[in-house]
Amino acid sequence: MIISKPPFCPVHFEAPDLLDSGFHASTDMHALWAELRENQPLYRADPGGGREPFWVVTRHEDVSRVLRSHTEFSSRRGTILSILDLNTPDIATDNMLADTDPPRHREFREPLNKAFAPRVVATQEELLRNLARDMLQSALDADVYDIAKSTMMFPMAVTGTLMGLPPESWERLVELVMMTIAYDDPDYSTGSGQATVRQARHELFEYFREEFSSRSRDDADPDVIGTLRAMDLTEGPLSQEQALLNCFVLLIGANVTTPHALCTLFTLWAEHPEQFRAVRENPDLRASCLQELLRWSSPVTALMRYAVTDLELHGRTIRAGEPVSAWLGSANRDERVFKDPYTFDVTRQPNRHVAFGVGPHYCIGAGLAKVGLEIFLDEMLDLVDTVEIAGEVRHVASHFVPGYKNMPVRFTPRKVAAG
Repeated sequence: MIISKPPFCPVHFEAPDLLDSGFHASTDMHALWAELRENQPLYRADPGGGREPFWVVTRHEDVSRVLRSHTEFSSRRGTILSILDLNTPDIATDNMLADTDPPRHREFREPLNKAFAPRVVATQEELLRNLARDMLQSALDADVYDIAKSTMMFPMAVTGTLMGLPPESWERLVELVMMTIAYDDPDYSTGSGQATVRQARHELFEYFREEFSSRSRDDADPDVIGTLRAMDLTEGPLSQEQALLNCFVLLIGANVTTPHALCTLFTLWAEHPEQFRAVRENPDLRASCLQELLRWSSPVTALMRYAVTDLELHGRTIRAGEPVSAWLGSANRDERVFKDPYTFDVTRQPNRHVAFGVGPHYCIGAGLAKVGLEIFLDEMLDLVDTVEIAGEVRHVASHFVPGYKNMPVRFTPRKVAAG
């Protein structure tokens, strides 16, 4: 087991701006969350600058309640913490999978579930395995290899294939995704945060508009865009604008989580190779290892909901309409749920992590992500002996995904005994 003591350093709350990407990049968020879970389990954050205050929940029980109970906490006004005014009307309300509540949510979800069904994901196994092998071989062939960018292309290739998008567009789509979720990062920013987000959204919507227009509703394409074109809602066929909104959210969701989990895997392997030798020696540990990797990495930091009615929580009143943020990274270290939460343990059972959310909005691409991580772990165990972090690791400046943008590594190949 990997024991990492909880970082209970002093945490100050005079004016923490939880919407400031730089704050996330420079702050020990696990120390902050531990302090909040213990002393302020319902915290009111005020980012200032005329932006709307919002509630913060950090305990596993509260995070699960906020994400699960759509009758108390609605997704209709948006689900991602944003630099934009939280009270700004959302054009995606009831028109995009993420911004709906049941029963409307099921109208979007059920057809898309088929597009991401296990049998469909299984058709991509060869692609995933080849991508993983190519990436690992590139690292093995080099002295030092910056693997972070390659991890970004790993899910994009699969998502692009499932959506029927031409490979020559994948690299730019990854850049636009990063501009959307890391708008303050100097490597992705094109000006102010708002200007960067708007440019990325505009370009993505125009891209998907062309893709959507080039297809016929009668096409028998099995890909995701074909599914959207054929979708019917209560009021009639899915409109083009509704299709564009859903293409946008599916692309974002599919491409921001897996890279972070993979880079976390490399870090853990470098620091504690004995854990992965144990997994190699006992294949039965692979499933629990992957679940623990997801708990440890928590690829999505937080999700947003809005209170439906006035309600009491931890002795305070959340008023109807107020935004409430649920911090998944904190819930996955909650001492009330996980024994030794700061211990990475590939044998951990049970493991009630919320890395993919819970409830109606459980990540629709979770199956694809799990298969991808499973295959990647298999290939790592087969090909790689040791991992060394061989240079400065740089994190993405984002309050949505605690990702990596540079990770120089040195891999050594596994030597298999003859015979």
